Parts: sequence; structure tokens; C-alpha cells
Amino acid sequence: MQEKVRICRKCLLEEMDQEEVYADVQKYITQIPEEERAEDALYRERLEQCRACDQLLAGMCRICGCYVELRAAVRVRACPLVHPKW
Repeated sequence: MQEKVRICRKCLLEEMDQEEVYADVQKYITQIPEEERAEDALYRERLEQCRACDQLLAGMCRICGCYVELRAAVRVRACPLVHPKW
């Protein structure tokens, strides 16, 4: 089996265009296999909970450092807080 090689195009957010980052996140989400992807209603509910969280900063979780839109899009992922919100 051939392993996928990930190539980092840029390492610092300051080097990236904000629209490019958003497009990359959305592209990643569309490539999540359907059986692993959260249903749209669940995804939206998770994002609303993140939006209300004081640990959200510029689309990232200050607890774990993830882009919340990526974490919310994967069905088996959970909020990293000690008392998970989702």
C-alpha cells in the first residue's frame, strides 16, 4: 500500500492569504469520506457551540490548536474541553 505524502506549502499563517486558508479548509472537509463526515445539521450545531465559546480565536480552538471547522466536520471528533460541549 502506498502512503500518502503530505506536503506543507507554507508553514506560517502570516504567509498565507486568509481566503486561501479558508479555501484549503473547505477543500479538506470535502475530501473527508462521507461515512466519516458529520451530517450537516450536526456540523452546524457544533460550529454554533464553538462560535459561543470563549476559547475560539480566529477560527482556531485555543485549547488544542485545531481549526474548529475541521474538527466539527469529522463525526467521531469531540470538543477538547474537560467538559466537552460536543
